[in-house]
Amino acid sequence: MAVSANSRSGSENKTKRGPGTLMLRPFALVGRTVVSWVDNLGASAIFLFMALLQTFRRKQLSKTVQQVYYIGARSISIIMLVSLFTGMVLGLQSYHALVKFGAQGAVGSLVSLSLVMELGPVLTAIMITARAGSAIAAEIGIQRISEQIDALYTMRINPIRYLISPKIIASIISFPLLTAVFDLIGIVGGYVSGVLLLGLNGGVYLHSIKTYVVMSDITNGFVKSIVFAVIVATVCCYQGYFVHMRRDSHGAQAVGLATTSAVVTSCVLILISDYVVTSLLV
Repeated sequence: MAVSANSRSGSENKTKRGPGTLMLRPFALVGRTVVSWVDNLGASAIFLFMALLQTFRRKQLSKTVQQVYYIGARSISIIMLVSLFTGMVLGLQSYHALVKFGAQGAVGSLVSLSLVMELGPVLTAIMITARAGSAIAAEIGIQRISEQIDALYTMRINPIRYLISPKIIASIISFPLLTAVFDLIGIVGGYVSGVLLLGLNGGVYLHSIKTYVVMSDITNGFVKSIVFAVIVATVCCYQGYFVHMRRDSHGAQAVGLATTSAVVTSCVLILISDYVVTSLLV
């Protein structure tokens, strides 16, 4: 009888705790998600700090040059293609919007300011993330699951210095240069669309750019590109380096999920940091 009474009281307690527990589950899920994000953010910051400490080494120059070629030079074709059509679309849309107010002479300034201050850094970072960032995450992830990184430890080689630092420094060098290329080709695309196709005066187009685009606008765009470079390189390297610690998968599947997570997280952080940096620079 005592046992049955205890079991009955226990079931009653479970029944009483049931609705409250169900109501708290969404908050618990949000709490776990926030804690996980903060945990990953702190680990990524430490990871970036350790990588930057290893950059000022004599033998890092050749590896950095190789990564500049891989991240920067091999991305220039897709950057030029995207920037050309982005500038053409901006020129087309700007002309048809401004001609209603008789202000089609401001097409050049609108296209150039949109590219230099906003679209240039953001689209460049997203394109490099899609092309080079995903490859970096997959490459480091494969090296981790195939125990190549453990082999570096065995040979007394610091994997962060050997694998991570050159990629981060190369990204910081490549992103502003590719952003400048994007801005220039985009302005040319706006010229093609507005002047050659729609009949806008070429001198007016170039004069509006010279009048309204100042050095601080260009500098702000380059500051954004450097911030994006640090974010993309850190996230992609971090996801690949710690792929073996994923709980949802392992092996080749973990590498695929880590690559997807690196690209998605980088793009989200690019947009968030774009707002933050813009609010600080304006």
